[in-house]
Amino acid sequence: MVRFGIMTAPSQVGYEDILRVWREADEVEAIEHAWLFDHLMPIFGDPLGPAFEGWTLLAALAAQTRRLRVGVLVTSNRFRPPAVLAKIAATVDVVSRGRLDFGIGAGSRQGAPIARREYEAHGLPFHDFTHSIEALDEACTLIKRLWTETEPFDFDGNHTTLKGAFGNPKPVQRPHPPIMIGGRTGPLLRVVAKHADLWNIPGGGADIADLRERSELLDRCCADIGRDPTTITRSIHLPVDYDDPATTRSAIAAATGAGFDHVVLGLSAPYPPGVARWVATELIGG
Repeated sequence: MVRFGIMTAPSQVGYEDILRVWREADEVEAIEHAWLFDHLMPIFGDPLGPAFEGWTLLAALAAQTRRLRVGVLVTSNRFRPPAVLAKIAATVDVVSRGRLDFGIGAGSRQGAPIARREYEAHGLPFHDFTHSIEALDEACTLIKRLWTETEPFDFDGNHTTLKGAFGNPKPVQRPHPPIMIGGRTGPLLRVVAKHADLWNIPGGGADIADLRERSELLDRCCADIGRDPTTITRSIHLPVDYDDPATTRSAIAAATGAGFDHVVLGLSAPYPPGVARWVATELIGG
């Protein structure tokens, strides 16, 4: 069964516009999940335009919806210390009454200067990709412990050291919210195999053969650690063309045919009136 959702990038757009779309989508049963992204400055359009902080906005939207599963596609592990992120995510899961899907990734690659500038502008370190993959693996381990352990603990990792760490409140979902990890490299897919319940990959303009190869590589990474690869949901982000729904429908069909049964439809602003119902009629039911 394919589960469809939407993504509204919280940049170059107003809060009320995003809220309108999420409230509408919350009433459309065919749309099961909704996502924001995690950038501190615009990565498209006016470089000085607005970009909302993803987790703050997610909490506000979670409080004003009742049914949609909600998440950030995907959180940059570079932006927030893992223990702080665990606290933020647990709070959102409580606010949403157990509707959070916890999306996380290694952060922008060094070859993406338009994204890299947000690190320098906010005083955040930007390490090489090997460092970021190792830090992501460690962060996932730590975050799960903070969500599940019932006594304070010390943590002495290569990237994070904590004394008397303890998470309270715990997330509503047990043992913890589903973890989605986004990315495509071999080293990252090994982290997916170890920690994730869902794996997401961008699919806009991607070769379906390449997507199948990435999925098969994840299968091998699972086999290496003795995990059943069918326990990881394959998720894909596909951009929506309002003027050419047939092309978007074709992309959906190709992706689902390749085994991706969690589809995130990227909506660009300005959002047409009734866009959520249009998605359900023209793309999901079309």
